[in-house]
Amino acid sequence: MDSSILVFDSGSGGLTVAAEIKKRIPNIRLSYVSDAGFFPYGKKPHDILKKRILEVISKANSLTQPDIIVIACNTASTIALDLLRAELNIPIVGVVPAIKPAASLSKSKVVMVLGTHTTVNSAYVKMLITNFATECKVLIEDSEVLVLASEQKLLGNGFDPNIVTQEVQRIFSKPDAFNTDVLVLACTHFPLINAEIKNALPHHVTVIDSGLAIANRTHSLLKIEHQTCSPILDPEITFYTTGNVDSEQAKQSKIEALLQCSIKFKQLLL
Repeated sequence: MDSSILVFDSGSGGLTVAAEIKKRIPNIRLSYVSDAGFFPYGKKPHDILKKRILEVISKANSLTQPDIIVIACNTASTIALDLLRAELNIPIVGVVPAIKPAASLSKSKVVMVLGTHTTVNSAYVKMLITNFATECKVLIEDSEVLVLASEQKLLGNGFDPNIVTQEVQRIFSKPDAFNTDVLVLACTHFPLINAEIKNALPHHVTVIDSGLAIANRTHSLLKIEHQTCSPILDPEITFYTTGNVDSEQAKQSKIEALLQCSIKFKQLLL
């Protein structure tokens, strides 16, 4: 029996994690669900988000019957992972901001965590800092501008790299920011504009994210659950969206280039 994975995000950022999973497990059967109908999550109340995330993932789970669910969204992982694991009888992998490796890598002992407002201000991120980065000064920054820019780049319409440059320069103009030597991308959207972010950063700053670690963790769990993974003749990915299917299809060529396979779009009706 073929193994399958469901990858979830509030928008298209989780495709960066899906791409890492496809590289790590090429023969996997993969479905993707984007809650574009409720995007962006950033500053919405936690209780509303938890209810919404559970509703969307429960529906997608019943449709796709995956072996593992990957929550490729830092916001959803930080506020709803425990709820999802309690409600759904299936292995669930969440995205963990790479604070521990950042603290080990930093020479200046100043690191920055950049994500959505909800993620960077969450109790979970505070716990990671307390547990793994007590010897560092950890700067916390959020940027909805960069989330929206990431989606714009994937859409291919009206993307302006100067917006990324200006936002990164704004963030790094703050006190202590220049001493930062490791930047943690705590939003799965940001690797979509990784090149633009790096171009705008001071040269001494190293950028890290969690995509590869999540792919490795998913592979490890699948090996436990399924010792063999049969080759799939058609590696097409089904892309479910709670938003407008036509809007998602406008990104098709870029998504297919990112994932190195064909995409079929479907509406997810709640």
